Amino acid sequence: MSTATLPPPTTTGTLRIGSHELKSRLIIGTGKYATHEQMGEALERSGADCITVAIRRERLIDAEGRNLLDAIDTSRYTLLPNTAGCFSADDAVRVARLGREILTGLENPGASWVKLEVLADTRTLLPDPIETVKATEQLVADGFEVLCYSSDDPIVARRLKNAGAASVMPAGSPIGSGQGILNPNNIRICLEYLKEGDPDYPVIVDAGVGAASDVAAAMELGVDGVLLNTAIAHATDPLAMADAMRHALIAGRLSYLSGRIPKRLYATASSPTEGVIALGR
Repeated sequence: MSTATLPPPTTTGTLRIGSHELKSRLIIGTGKYATHEQMGEALERSGADCITVAIRRERLIDAEGRNLLDAIDTSRYTLLPNTAGCFSADDAVRVARLGREILTGLENPGASWVKLEVLADTRTLLPDPIETVKATEQLVADGFEVLCYSSDDPIVARRLKNAGAASVMPAGSPIGSGQGILNPNNIRICLEYLKEGDPDYPVIVDAGVGAASDVAAAMELGVDGVLLNTAIAHATDPLAMADAMRHALIAGRLSYLSGRIPKRLYATASSPTEGVIALGR
């Protein structure tokens, strides 16, 4: 790819998911911050213009009784409601519909979409593939654009796309674990299956990121974006980490677009030796 086709070094191009177009390929969660004020500054430093919010009522109110939505400039950020904490398709569909009602009241353009999470158990927080497919089908039929949190199983990923998901979001590793991308080969296969005949289909790594290098590694695989929360919110310095994540995403995306050199078993001289005249005594 020639440099003429690359975006400027300070951007990574827009990301289209269904009817939404995002300026940043980094999507940030709003949970686990020490204060709403810290969350607000971290969001700004991350460069994200889309943030995800857990809609369950107990997730919206902090220890002081303040509503999370009151601390977010809804004219600046597109809100992506999520069904975090749901363990069945029926529960997830109910929460998604509640989120749509709340955001419609705010006149936020995110009302038409949802980040779907249907978990299998509380220990691993891995998605239940059967319930996730079931919920996807129901929500798509109900007019939602569904972004599906999934495992890195390529077969499940393809089934979710066939069910109508606007984006499939395979996990890099378990939620909040900070282990990074545990199985890059599976992510590559997910990309192959999901983009076959549809190269613009958005694939986003969701969960498991621990450091900026994890974001860069994910983007270098060719995914279209990264969704994260804990890696910033629970960092020793969340604000500095938000800066780091922003720059890592840009670096990883530009690295992928630039095309890395092939890996070789042996060294290759950086200075050519062909045509060099040997000098002797």
